[in-house]
Amino acid sequence: MNTTAIVGDAFAKPMLRALDAEPDRWDLSSLMIIASSGVMFSEASKKHLIGHMPQVLIVDAFSSSEAIGMGQAISAAGVDSGTAKFKGGEFTKVFTDDLREVEPGSGEIGRVAVGGFQPLGYYKDPDKTADTFLEVDGKRYSVPGDFATIEADGSITLLGRGSQCINTGGEKVFPEEVEEALKTHAAVLDAVVVGVPDDKFGEAITAVVQLDASSALDEADIVSHVKGRLASYKAPKRVLPIDTIGRAPNGKVDYKRLRKFAVESLESDG
Repeated sequence: MNTTAIVGDAFAKPMLRALDAEPDRWDLSSLMIIASSGVMFSEASKKHLIGHMPQVLIVDAFSSSEAIGMGQAISAAGVDSGTAKFKGGEFTKVFTDDLREVEPGSGEIGRVAVGGFQPLGYYKDPDKTADTFLEVDGKRYSVPGDFATIEADGSITLLGRGSQCINTGGEKVFPEEVEEALKTHAAVLDAVVVGVPDDKFGEAITAVVQLDASSALDEADIVSHVKGRLASYKAPKRVLPIDTIGRAPNGKVDYKRLRKFAVESLESDG
């Protein structure tokens, strides 16, 4: 087998735990390409995989079922692509809410759009079709709801899905960014960030974490760890342990279920 397809860190991290535990068990010399799409694939995991398989080329595709070819990132030995950073596809644009194109290096946030050959729409759902497939300057684009900025070099930095964005104290926070910071903590195997109702902030950033089996929860240490990597307002107000995040086979998480878990856990704490 020369190529294998995975789903970002959801697959990479269990693979790495197995490889770290038994690095000589498998002959991986024939594997040349690891392809991923669908969820976040961190730079740390990419580097770690390449450490075990220096011959491998990692292709991190930024696409969705309704928007093919939004971008990709390539990693190899000596070549880093970063986390959530992509080279846009030929027909990829980033538009503001008023459908103005975001200028590279401006720091402005917009929604990623891709033109070219795209689906006609959602089956028997004209409202969702109208919201997702937009016409700009006479050209049709698929705009599934991923927010991003464009760097000065033209690369895209993905922030996350707008539907999951948390409004806390008037600031918009994308959960994916906080989740990646959480997962760099040695005790955290997996993490999901949700907003729970809060009288002061409107929504309070709350982390639900799956801990390493040998680790106990140190809430203050985890919060401090995030503050060392992100602006303080993006750090979780609370960190709640859970036995498993419960990702689907495709690596996706049920934010609604985990938000319900967070609300109920905080209520039971009094």
